[in-house]
Amino acid sequence: MRDSDIHSVVKKLQSASKEWVLPSVSQLGRSTRDPFPILISCLLSLRTKDQVTGPASARLFARARTPQQLLNLPLKKIRELIYPVGFYRTKARRIHQICQHLLGRFQAKVPESLEELLTLPGVGRKTANLVLTVGFGKLGICVDTHVHRISNRLGYVKTKTPEKTEMTLRAKLPKRYWIQYNDLLVSFGQTLCRPISPWCSRCPIERYCSKVGVTSSR
Repeated sequence: MRDSDIHSVVKKLQSASKEWVLPSVSQLGRSTRDPFPILISCLLSLRTKDQVTGPASARLFARARTPQQLLNLPLKKIRELIYPVGFYRTKARRIHQICQHLLGRFQAKVPESLEELLTLPGVGRKTANLVLTVGFGKLGICVDTHVHRISNRLGYVKTKTPEKTEMTLRAKLPKRYWIQYNDLLVSFGQTLCRPISPWCSRCPIERYCSKVGVTSSR
């Protein structure tokens, strides 16, 4: 894929994505302007399928939606509400720790900078960037497994880790695409560009793809 093809690729994905399901955290972002539930939902989504993350987030936020309210919930109750998300016991503890930090250091508000978000327990670059883009509408590039894999499969980047993919994208991806890039590639990856045997015959951007690492397709 040529670097200049990114404009056509994004345009075609934008058109095709109207028929795809948005990631659960992005769905939440469209229903609230509060970055706190988005932060917690991001945490729950780590290594968990969207079909599990969405209902778990809904159950939790039906009981508590502020740092103080969540901190008032016993860990046992949080575990019950978020089960069966991956690592639910660890995530329940992280939720309490994050709430303690927000109340003690940030006046119960989610910080708006990448650097401050990364100081919160359990918050890595993927989560921090997603909170910035979905929760605050600020520029950021959230790189999860889909974004890392597909960016390399297209031939747009040549990287070994999500962190290097983020830095490469920051250097070359036009800023007007930063916020939407994650939504487009996650939905694309869940629908067509699967890790194994992708649906190349149905792909709207097949003509631009270098198919790096693709050994079989449908």
